[in-house]
Amino acid sequence: MRKPCFLLLLLLSFWMHAAFAQDAAVDEEDVVEAEDVEEGARDLGTYVVSGVQPGPGLWKVRHGEHTLYILGTVSPLPKGMEWRSGEVAAVLEEAGAVLGPPGITVGAGIGRIRGLMLLPSALRATNNPDGQTLQDVLPADVHARWAVLKARYIGRDRGIEKKRPLFAAMRLYEKAVDRSGLRQGGVVGPVVNDVLKRRKMTTTSTLLALKIEDPRAAIADLREEALRPEDIACFSRTLDIIERDLPQMVAHANAWAVGDIDALRSMPVEGQYRACLSAWSGSEVARKHGITDIERRVRERWMEVAESALREHAVVFGTVSVSELLRPGGLLESLAARGYEIESP
Repeated sequence: MRKPCFLLLLLLSFWMHAAFAQDAAVDEEDVVEAEDVEEGARDLGTYVVSGVQPGPGLWKVRHGEHTLYILGTVSPLPKGMEWRSGEVAAVLEEAGAVLGPPGITVGAGIGRIRGLMLLPSALRATNNPDGQTLQDVLPADVHARWAVLKARYIGRDRGIEKKRPLFAAMRLYEKAVDRSGLRQGGVVGPVVNDVLKRRKMTTTSTLLALKIEDPRAAIADLREEALRPEDIACFSRTLDIIERDLPQMVAHANAWAVGDIDALRSMPVEGQYRACLSAWSGSEVARKHGITDIERRVRERWMEVAESALREHAVVFGTVSVSELLRPGGLLESLAARGYEIESP
């Protein structure tokens, strides 16, 4: 059986997070339990909520007597929260199929031993070409902003100065999220996996399968590709998010934790990964190796699997990012356009 090329998963991890849908300890004073600021109201943009929280309700997609229950997910989420998952667990106990989230899987038809031999080359491909540093490739004003944020969130790490802007931006973003009292993942997955394990079930994959015919050539192409304006734009946008948008990200995470769907609808949050999507998917390396038009293909693959499962089973459960569900032209609109009845939480 062919194994996934984990090297290319490493190199493409930036993009895969972007397509759909992440350390250092947080100082105790950074994570504060949310409290009522007026009668029954919460200031979701000030605190990082903690303790037991309900999370959002489930969207219901109906086709006759068959129902697809969708949990909209958000990442990052508050570190200190515990999810009250009873509603989801009850649906999972009845579900005839459990859909995995949309995304991609990359294969290359190589074994683990060959993969290990390619690993050093893959890691070098994440560096700037010709031994350049971030100071060499970034505009002076952008590098000055980077230096301030790097000192605050990463500290002394001279190796990161050699990384391409895409990879340096990803590292900085993850560190800033961690220091803000948030965490990437780790809330929904364990609940789903526990029920599936007990029921001796596995998830039904909705991933779009891609294959890299020549992983060595793909790595070489990435190493040789010159930096482009899109790379710098991605890097600058990441700095913008960290400097200005972290409070909104906290509010977004809090809204999911307390189950405030209206707040989630009114807070379109552009994460760092999606902000940099075009920088990777529009590159010559991506085009050359068939990684094109991925968002549309991923959505179509998810729709194909979801519709098939809904025809076959009376109860189906799936997880999809809130942003992909609610955005104009997203999955909920696509399902409604095909005649499915949609019931919001």
